[in-house]
Amino acid sequence: MVWDGVTVVGATVLATLFEYHMGLIVGARHFWRGTLIRGDSDLLLMTLLCAFILALLFVSHRFHLYSPHRIDSLLHEQRLAVQACLTAGLLLAAAIYLLHAPQIPRSIVLITIALVTTCVCLRRVLFRILQYRRFERGIGIRNLLIVGTGPEAHALRRHVDSIRHLGYVFKGFIDVPGASHRPTGSSADVVGGLEELFERARKHFVDEVFFTVPLERTEMQEVLFKARECGVDLRVLPHTFGGLALNCPIEYVGQFPTIPLHRGTMPELALTLKRILDLLLSTAILLALSPILLAITILIRLDSTGPIFYLSDRIGKKGRVFKCIKFRTMVVDADRRRAELMHLNERDGVLFKISNDPRITRLGRILRKYSLDELPQFFNVLKGDMSIVGPRPPVGSEVRQYKLDHLRRLDVTPGITGLWQVQARQDPSFDSYISLDLFYVENWTIWLDLKIILRTIAVVFAGTGS
Repeated sequence: MVWDGVTVVGATVLATLFEYHMGLIVGARHFWRGTLIRGDSDLLLMTLLCAFILALLFVSHRFHLYSPHRIDSLLHEQRLAVQACLTAGLLLAAAIYLLHAPQIPRSIVLITIALVTTCVCLRRVLFRILQYRRFERGIGIRNLLIVGTGPEAHALRRHVDSIRHLGYVFKGFIDVPGASHRPTGSSADVVGGLEELFERARKHFVDEVFFTVPLERTEMQEVLFKARECGVDLRVLPHTFGGLALNCPIEYVGQFPTIPLHRGTMPELALTLKRILDLLLSTAILLALSPILLAITILIRLDSTGPIFYLSDRIGKKGRVFKCIKFRTMVVDADRRRAELMHLNERDGVLFKISNDPRITRLGRILRKYSLDELPQFFNVLKGDMSIVGPRPPVGSEVRQYKLDHLRRLDVTPGITGLWQVQARQDPSFDSYISLDLFYVENWTIWLDLKIILRTIAVVFAGTGS
């Protein structure tokens, strides 16, 4: 929505400058003085510009062009985008006609509408290409379970696997006892029965469940209630809903007609603000602390042999593995020596921490005390693997020991700092570690992030790191 607004403003500026054959600076000076268009029409021009932006946003929203997960093809999206731009343009032309504003050149209006339509279409193509690349990296994907093991289930699986822009990742079939269609093909992809549906959905970080076989009405109502409780989206093929979705529209997932029985709400605006905050703060911190980063790089090289950075495989959102970047604070063979020191572990559960770890270098103790070793993780934030605030990204050995409920902490993007870091960093209890992370996941707001960031600053300057 923001980009569409910026596109309209940019197109209007270019159309005006083209009409009056002037440069950007000269045009800005005339606009500031109120002499850009003859008569007292600058205020009217701004009003019409804002109205055009609002009209475009409203029409695009009605066409579901701001849906966070697109299931339409590129051509269908382009058709809707052109239709939205032209509809908003017609509303703009009607407003100018009704206001009797002959001082606003019609050529500016026509050029603006043409530029907006062209730029919006090109921008959506570019965003879709970037989205495909994110899908390839495992970002923004939707994990999928298919209930049923018959021919329709396998056809749906092949369909979503073959169409890249859908962004679905198949996680398995759910077998339904007594279904009219018995299993076809390999049974290796069957992950469980209907009674295990939501347990498997949690284990595989499933976003959406497709039903390809009919259920009894009472069973379907129970599944729908549980889906709402667990926040899992639910789709059914039209012949399976049994009267539960008489007023629901049919949506095509590729070529498959589906009926969405439940679609979870997502705080889109708040998540967008969180991402903007991550980008702005990370860029500012990296630029401001670049001399310190350079100094630490030199000191690590002088202090001990080995690489400057330590790259660790960590588990991110929905179980995706990524490389977490830190300044190296231990000797080169630290990972191999961990088993030897396991008897000195001071944390319970799956956590591992030693106060006077012999693997830590002299410089490493200082870097850890003031959390300076974690500064390179702001590059992870810029890449989108991490956020500034969130649960700490665990290693694979920890996740393998999680109970099913613990996996909820992986429903969100991991962070550099979080509630545990500012509230119970020295607490050895694994239960406290998990409970604080789950509290954050269930009660997240932008204001909570800001409070944690402010408290993190105090913790860093107090030197309570380890």
